[in-house]
Amino acid sequence: MTDMTENRGGESETSAARRSPLAKRAGGDPGSRGRTTIADGVVEKIAGLAARDVDGVHAMGSGISRTFGAVRDRVPGGAKSVSRGVKAEVGEVQAALDLEIVVEYGVSIADVARDVRENVITAVERMTGLEVVEVNIAVSDVKLPDEEEEEPERRIQ
Repeated sequence: MTDMTENRGGESETSAARRSPLAKRAGGDPGSRGRTTIADGVVEKIAGLAARDVDGVHAMGSGISRTFGAVRDRVPGGAKSVSRGVKAEVGEVQAALDLEIVVEYGVSIADVARDVRENVITAVERMTGLEVVEVNIAVSDVKLPDEEEEEPERRIQ
């Protein structure tokens, strides 16, 4: 005599347990056990790289942050900040982003902003699974064709 009982689907518990032992033991799909958290900085890096990929974006951040960033980039061992000009607020399932960009002279700012927004939302949602509820873009400057790059003065030693 076997000790099998039927479940609601007409299948014996023994065959159901054989088919999915993990689901039976721990109470659910292994992929749904536990929690994943994503740091603000992770989303900021993803958004910064996605924004820089858009044609017409010259730089990210305000003039002062770009100047400090240029100094930091020259320090041996210093890494280039891909999240410069990006601020993210990340919740459990949603994210909101603020970006500060510098556009190249002659481009349509409205088109560049739209393209940045679309690229950032696509990249962040695809990589993190978070819903991006808003991407606010502030255009802080226009790079003119005859302007030199902002670089800190070098000291003669």
